[in-house]
Amino acid sequence: MKIKCIAVDDEPLALDLISKFIEQTSFLELAEKFDNAIQALGYLNSNEVDLIFLDIQMPDLSGMELARILDGKNQVRKPKIIFTTAYNQFAIEGYKVDALDYLLKPYSYEEFLKAATKAYQFYEKLETSSGENRSQDKSADYIFLKVEYQLVKVILKEITHIEAYKDYVKVYLKDKPNPLLSLTSMKNMEELLPSDTFMRIHRSFIINLDHIDSVTRNIVNIGKTQISVSDNYKEEFLKFMDKWMR
Repeated sequence: MKIKCIAVDDEPLALDLISKFIEQTSFLELAEKFDNAIQALGYLNSNEVDLIFLDIQMPDLSGMELARILDGKNQVRKPKIIFTTAYNQFAIEGYKVDALDYLLKPYSYEEFLKAATKAYQFYEKLETSSGENRSQDKSADYIFLKVEYQLVKVILKEITHIEAYKDYVKVYLKDKPNPLLSLTSMKNMEELLPSDTFMRIHRSFIINLDHIDSVTRNIVNIGKTQISVSDNYKEEFLKFMDKWMR
C-alpha cells in the first residue's frame, strides 16, 4: 500500500528535508510539494491526496487555516494531516482538526518515520474495514468507529444510546462504564445505524430501541439514564410506541 503525500512548508530547507524523508520511505509517495498553503489548496481542490505534511506558521494562509478549510469540506475521505512546526502550543487546535500527529522542528528521520508509520497503520485499518463493509450486507451486526487514532469495531446490539458532544459523539455500550468518544456527527451516526433498531429522539440523542426499559410521558428510560423526547422527534417516536404497545 502506498500513501500519496504532499509537503507544504515556506522554508526551503525544511521543505527539502521533509520531501527527502518522504521519498526515502517505501510506503510513501510524494505527489507534490509547495512553499505556500494557497498553492497547496489549489492542488487539493482537484487532486486526491491521502496525507499532508503541513507547516503551521506560513504567510497569507497558515497551515492551521488550511487544515480548517479542508476539515469543513464535504468529502467522503479527507486527507490526514501531520503538522510540522517549531511550536508546540498548537496541540489543542490540531486535535480539533483531527491532526494525525506532530513533528516538532528540528526532527530526525526516526521521528518522521514514527509519525509516518502512524499514518500507514491508520490507512491499513481503514482499508481493511472498508473491505469488510463492502462485503457485508445491510444486516451486518457491527460498525467501525474512529476513536482517537484507531478504528474500533462496535457491535450494534451492545450500543444503548448515543449522545452528541461538541464535535464528537459519545457511544454508550452495555456493561461498559465509559462511552467511546468518536469524532463524527449525529447525522453520520444516523446514516450508519439501521433505522429499524435505532431512532433519534432528540437533537443530542439516538437510542437503541431494544434497550428501552420504560417510557414515562416523554421520558425514555435506558438503565439509569433518562432521555427526553423532543418535539421535533415526537411524532416518529409515538408511531413506534403505538406498535410497541400492541
